[in-house]
Amino acid sequence: MLKVLESNFLENRLFNPNPSELRGLQTKAHNICGLAPDCDYTSFMTTDEFRTLGHELIDFIANYRDEIETLPVLSSLKPGEVQAQFASSAPEKGDHLAGLISDLEKLKPALTHFQHPRYFAYFPANSSLEGVLGDLVSSGLGQLGLNWQSSPLLTELEEVMTDWMRQALGLSPAWQGVIQDTASSTSMLALMCARERTSDYSLNRGGIQAESKRLIVYTSGQAHSSIEKAVLLAGFGRENLRSVAVDQNFAMIPTALEAAILHDLEIGNLPCAIVASVGTTTSTAIDPISAISSIATKHGVWLHVDAAMAGSAMIVPECQHLWAGVEGADSIVLNPHKWLGATFDCTLYYVRDSQHLVRVMSTNPSYLQTAQDGQVKNYRDWGIPLGRRARAFKLWFLMRSVGLEGLRSRLRRDISNAQWLAAQVDAAPNWVRLAPVPLQTVCLRHEPAGIHSDALEQHTLAWVERINLSGFAYLTPSKLEGRWMVRVSIGALPTELEHVQALWERMKLEVES
Repeated sequence: MLKVLESNFLENRLFNPNPSELRGLQTKAHNICGLAPDCDYTSFMTTDEFRTLGHELIDFIANYRDEIETLPVLSSLKPGEVQAQFASSAPEKGDHLAGLISDLEKLKPALTHFQHPRYFAYFPANSSLEGVLGDLVSSGLGQLGLNWQSSPLLTELEEVMTDWMRQALGLSPAWQGVIQDTASSTSMLALMCARERTSDYSLNRGGIQAESKRLIVYTSGQAHSSIEKAVLLAGFGRENLRSVAVDQNFAMIPTALEAAILHDLEIGNLPCAIVASVGTTTSTAIDPISAISSIATKHGVWLHVDAAMAGSAMIVPECQHLWAGVEGADSIVLNPHKWLGATFDCTLYYVRDSQHLVRVMSTNPSYLQTAQDGQVKNYRDWGIPLGRRARAFKLWFLMRSVGLEGLRSRLRRDISNAQWLAAQVDAAPNWVRLAPVPLQTVCLRHEPAGIHSDALEQHTLAWVERINLSGFAYLTPSKLEGRWMVRVSIGALPTELEHVQALWERMKLEVES
């Protein structure tokens, strides 16, 4: 009965403008359900309301981007101040988002402004306006990628975008790609694939805990923390992770890698995977992929290349030498949502053997089987989640709007600005550049005469904190060789040379305070 009333009510709402009749039908439905008379179960936003508020929200975002340079880069709020602005429990009755723009304005002091031209922390976390619109379309169309049939557009647009990027990166047609959420989860996926190839699909038996030999993973101490996490979550265990020595430029030493592999073979272990970095987190060090690839091939070990941030630079032809030998790898990960600007989250995972990936990750319940299976890609079998968002819109909007020439020009600008800052550091007394600058990150420290050890550590942390708390810029302190230093990561979309110059002048002032 209720379903009939609901159907009648909705039909009348669409085609009968008589409000009293509609209210009567609604009241009958409420009475049957035991709902309060003023409870409107059809009160979700209408398209007209969406259109009106949507325009206001677009204006809000555009105005925010216009004023962002005038705002302090880092939020100065204390823990709990944001929560205090919200009620302690959810509202029983909705307010149809009345006053939303005003509320958002009040919350702006809680933002860290990743799109600020003087944002130099962590890594570029660019959210281009093209990417924002792509995300809006993705959410607005509400597609869910369970299989090809559930959304042919979602699947085939992703196929096109991953192939556009493959070509732009200079990778051969042997590679096939898929869009994942983050490099952290994608690296875990790569290690799961490595685990199953090395163990001849132990997942079909007792898993790796039932294997007679211990599976070993190799990476350098400069690798991203997510690699260790992936090793743990993929079931290898911390004792089976080897930290390979690095050279004076913080890149993995191939001879040390092979020595570690040979030692494990000698004691009866089974080398499984190597994770090499193209652009380590701390210093953007570049592991020698060609030499590492040769060792991986020689010993039958899976090679995963983590190029999360730096991978975007490979669309610039003169940067592609940085990952020479990558064609010998088994998998690659890079994040267009970092330096490229595709808006978080948008990670690309490329594999040479997609059939192996599908064999490891596939699931085929009867309710997902379709007549098109075998003719199309079902991306549920290319990663961990069953459902997936239409992330490819962000890449399509960005690449269509700016083009590869525009993207390359911006990356070249950032690399040039980093070289400018490196040159200033090299020429200035008491300033030390601590690592090469192959891309857009400059690692530096101010070392005044007469200050050593703990006092130098405190000096470094103090001047960085003063800059960050001032709101003028945002920098990330980090440890290199066990000592604190400062990373200047250049790559926000609006950052020009003038902003880097202003940062350099501010740093020189702060160290004398």
